[in-house]
Amino acid sequence: MEKYSARLNRMSFSQTFVMSNKVREMKANGIDVISLTLGEPDFDVPQNIKAAAFEAINDNFSHYSPVPGFLDLRQAICDKLKRDNNLEYLPSQICVSNGAKQSILNVLASILNEGDEVILPAPYWVSYDEMVKMMDGKSVFVKTSIETDFKITAEQLEKAITLKTKALLYSSPCNPSGSFYTYEELEKIADVIARHPQITIISDEIYEYINYDGKHTSIAEFPQVYEQTAVINGMSKAFAMTGWRIGYSACPAWLAKGCEKIQGQMTSGANTVAQKASVTALKTDPSEYRYMIEEFRKRRELVYGLVKEIPGFKVNYPEAAFYFFPDISYYIGKKLNGNQIKDADDFAMFLLENAHVGTVGGVSFGNSNCIRFSYAASEAELKEAMNRIKTCLEKVAVS
Repeated sequence: MEKYSARLNRMSFSQTFVMSNKVREMKANGIDVISLTLGEPDFDVPQNIKAAAFEAINDNFSHYSPVPGFLDLRQAICDKLKRDNNLEYLPSQICVSNGAKQSILNVLASILNEGDEVILPAPYWVSYDEMVKMMDGKSVFVKTSIETDFKITAEQLEKAITLKTKALLYSSPCNPSGSFYTYEELEKIADVIARHPQITIISDEIYEYINYDGKHTSIAEFPQVYEQTAVINGMSKAFAMTGWRIGYSACPAWLAKGCEKIQGQMTSGANTVAQKASVTALKTDPSEYRYMIEEFRKRRELVYGLVKEIPGFKVNYPEAAFYFFPDISYYIGKKLNGNQIKDADDFAMFLLENAHVGTVGGVSFGNSNCIRFSYAASEAELKEAMNRIKTCLEKVAVS
């Protein structure tokens, strides 16, 4: 008798965590492995945010918060959206969750019926497709490539829409590619969605601040789709608060009520101390935390120069986030030291076992020709990792 639900059997384990677990196992066995698998800033939380957390503890913020979050935090989020994105929201349109993952799930649970379609531009973050499966929806993938900077066009989007389409889910800046959509590109996408009022845009903007060469645009800025857009963001990336688990959604009023209803039956409010610390983080001028972004910028330049020298790699110049997503299709279908490489997951495993560098294959990101690695690591680790990969592939027997 099958004990697992059909829902669970449809899902896969996160490939990011699969690879990071293998790295941990190898390290536990005394193998010197450099892990570039997880998308986590390697900085500590800024001191003023930690101080706010201690203050919240001393002020006894240890009881339940309202389901969608404390009012002062929701107001701080509204102020941030106005300051940084020129977006007008009321606190009643904000739902604070246990990380941006829950924020996305709240939206999907609020709008999807069985068989409804969600358009995912590929590559996409590994959990998107699994989240759609959890909510009994169906993912519709729109393929991109390194030649198009891993971005879809409005024309591609229009062709993917059917009578069953209920949502478009994407990240900009993008995990895993490091690309972001410009104002002009998003305007064209907004014009397409505006012609289909049954579609909700779920715009994951968690990497908003980690944007090196252009101004971030939220698609909710376009009035024709404001009432169709759920903006997703959170504290993990820009503030190095990954373990604090604070994400949020900003939605039209009808959808915000749905998110609150779902969350009220699932987890209730998020961690109260982390909420209070987040108020301080959001009220602080973003320039105070710019030192982390500038460090990522330096690492990007370092790694870009090194990765271009690796044989068989094609790489774009990521303008945001802290990932590279090189195309390694040169190796697909070949044998490396007798190991058959059928896709990028096989290639990532080969690098782990032979170069002792942990990366993530692109299959679960929707692209079987690419691998993802994070440069949220020290310069010394990044130099050594790129050297290990380059040396390994220069010496490998390809057949």
